Amino acid sequence: MEGKRPLEEIKVLDFCWAVIGPIGTRCLADWGATVIKIESESWPDPSKTAGPFKDNKPALNRSGLFALYNCNKYSFSLNQTHPRSKDIIWKLIEWADVIAENFSAGVMDKMGFSYDEIRKVNPDIIVMRSSNQGQTGPHAHDGGFGSHVLALTGLGDISGWPDRLPSHVSMGYVDIVAGLIGTCMLLAALDYRKRTGKGQYIDLSQLESMIHCMSPLILDYTANRREPIRKGNSCDYAAPHGAYPCLGEDCWCVITIFNDEEWERFCHCIGDPPWSKDPRFADLLSRKKNEDELDTLIGEWTRTKVAEEVMVLLQAAGVPAGVVLDGAGLVNDKQLAHRGHHVAVESSEIGSHHIPNWGFRLSKTPFVCRSASPHIGEHNEFICKNILKMSDEEFIQLLIDGTFQ
Repeated sequence: MEGKRPLEEIKVLDFCWAVIGPIGTRCLADWGATVIKIESESWPDPSKTAGPFKDNKPALNRSGLFALYNCNKYSFSLNQTHPRSKDIIWKLIEWADVIAENFSAGVMDKMGFSYDEIRKVNPDIIVMRSSNQGQTGPHAHDGGFGSHVLALTGLGDISGWPDRLPSHVSMGYVDIVAGLIGTCMLLAALDYRKRTGKGQYIDLSQLESMIHCMSPLILDYTANRREPIRKGNSCDYAAPHGAYPCLGEDCWCVITIFNDEEWERFCHCIGDPPWSKDPRFADLLSRKKNEDELDTLIGEWTRTKVAEEVMVLLQAAGVPAGVVLDGAGLVNDKQLAHRGHHVAVESSEIGSHHIPNWGFRLSKTPFVCRSASPHIGEHNEFICKNILKMSDEEFIQLLIDGTFQ
């Protein structure tokens, strides 16, 4: 029997869009919180226009990216330029335990919803504001998305190959890292409020969150004045270390060997060919010096085998190896299927599709997807009548006036 959801009593007013903010509020919603997502047809969430789209037909309610991070939420479409919209938002602020937004720094203040003003009507509220570089400082008001922040962190400079330009990570990597940090901050703030009765203001900088991933390189520079360089798949303390071509079209297996014991096991797995006894590959330092030749020889072996065969063979011998999965490989992966990672949901426009489970499991309260990502304004009437306690006449008048556009 499904247990009580851990965050069942929590009420969240969600102004978030794109990826970083919706990750955190989706986590709260997935574990029981009532999350009301404020949207607008005239200024939609960018993830609704980014796709991928069901049947490659773009529409605001057909985006897979939006579906990924907005299940289990209510959608309230609100034209925030309408004269009545501020009154409605203030009522929702009184209702909420948490407010989350990831607009550019200062936007909510300009709208009249500063933290100080919010506290006047809801003293123990938790407010989290996520932005590129925080709410204060000389670059606080610089616009942009996670891809721009990625460049500022220095990660872009070390991504790619030594003889090529910096490589851009094509996914919202910064949004995901900073979004999960924001989730932890919200949970910590809720715990603090439960123990003290006091609210919290959280100023989350995507840049500073992502810099944590660069800590070893920062330490190396401050201690040794050594600048990191682009290395492709190479690693300073492992050889071989790369993705090797396998039998089939665009099939690869990653192999990493960190010490001489793993190297010996690897050589035994591939039949101890004569070149494996070559002095050029006798120890880690030698293998690093002759890494290009080593990669070529290993590639000649892997090309004769299916990627899964390479992985299973090496893993059985205690050599780290893993198939490079594509989208189909992820969906059909037996380990992920066993863990129940891909959860099937049904949407009236997208149809049947999958969303990812979280990387952890709670023994008493398993993850349940109660509803797919909502359509814009899908819950307007429910929110107005059941949460804001409006009469039918008041709701109809707001609808006629265009408040929900």
